[in-house]
Amino acid sequence: MKRLVVFLFCLVAAAPASLAKPSVTAARVGPHPDMTRFVLELSQAPAFEIFTLQDPYRVVIDLPEVDWRIPPEGVPRGKGVIEDLRFGLFQPGRSRVVLDVKTPVKLRKVQILRPDGKYATHRLVIDLQTVSRSAFRTKNSRKIVSRAPLPAIQAVAGPSAPGKPPSDRRPTVVIDAGHGGVDPGATGVSGVAEKDLVLQYARELRRQLLAGGRYRVVMTRDSDVVLPLRRRVARGEEAGGDLFISLHANINKSRRVRGASVYTLSETASDAEAEALAAKENKADVLSGVNLDGQSPDVSMILIDLAQRETMNLSKNFANTMVGELGKSTRVLNNTHRYAGFAVLKSPTVPSVLVEVGYMSNRKEEKLLRSRAHRKKISSAIVRAIDNYFKSHG
Repeated sequence: MKRLVVFLFCLVAAAPASLAKPSVTAARVGPHPDMTRFVLELSQAPAFEIFTLQDPYRVVIDLPEVDWRIPPEGVPRGKGVIEDLRFGLFQPGRSRVVLDVKTPVKLRKVQILRPDGKYATHRLVIDLQTVSRSAFRTKNSRKIVSRAPLPAIQAVAGPSAPGKPPSDRRPTVVIDAGHGGVDPGATGVSGVAEKDLVLQYARELRRQLLAGGRYRVVMTRDSDVVLPLRRRVARGEEAGGDLFISLHANINKSRRVRGASVYTLSETASDAEAEALAAKENKADVLSGVNLDGQSPDVSMILIDLAQRETMNLSKNFANTMVGELGKSTRVLNNTHRYAGFAVLKSPTVPSVLVEVGYMSNRKEEKLLRSRAHRKKISSAIVRAIDNYFKSHG
């Protein structure tokens, strides 16, 4: 047995480096008089696809799924034409870097530099040059790809949510864990990302709902992937959803603010904070590098038709029930039920609410939010609200 263990260890140690997941160890931005250079250092020479987007202007870099080893303090921001950058998993099998740029740019040059006497890593070097808006439009379809193709994006839980079987008469609850992948959402005082926190809440809520056996449960995402806002809404409709619950966690400049809140869709916002929150959440597709060209403007504004008004009324009823149950289990904001134009709540057929489980910017509340006991308590309150809603509307 000992010889077998040693033999297997030797096989693993001798495995070619190409089988290991590539790692990104550094990122640099170098402003020059006539261009801005962006460099990624990697353990292997990667396949890549690089392209530009507008409204707003962005540069998107797609890579094979990689292991990100850049600490937060090592991420360069605000240099040259690059205002900010985000990176993370886009879909299983593919990672993405999104560069927010101040002006229209063109991809002047892209190259892979191999290890040399100065650098022990491979370097993906991208030179960005400022161009006029008209020049950008003529270059907008330009994409630079490596000779070796990127692996195909793996399907995420199939192309659509499973429809409701005719024989299953249980209500369907759709749980939407906000953000994901290259879009981390807010960041708590401890460094925890909103996308990870709310996925834990979504899984706990699913566990409790399934344990009761009274509901069919569908998750919009169950892993760290990007899901565009329209796709989240569509999955709820495809699943035959009877309720759609989008889970989020908030931040505020004042670290004293704390408490859960519930939001529903409205043509006008209840207050300035709700309006600002909706505007921030509706930018999720932009943050993820989704191409919004040629699509209708309903992410930022929608004309709500008569069919949707009944759904909105049901959403408000459920939100009021939710507020009452959350208030029994945790601190809630004053005027707990708020409303604004959230794109993720715009299904015309599925009553939908967005739940902010608390403020990650408040140290005490963030600590609570990260605890399993609090997660179970919040989920139990949501389950009670769901039970009460279907007793009245079942």
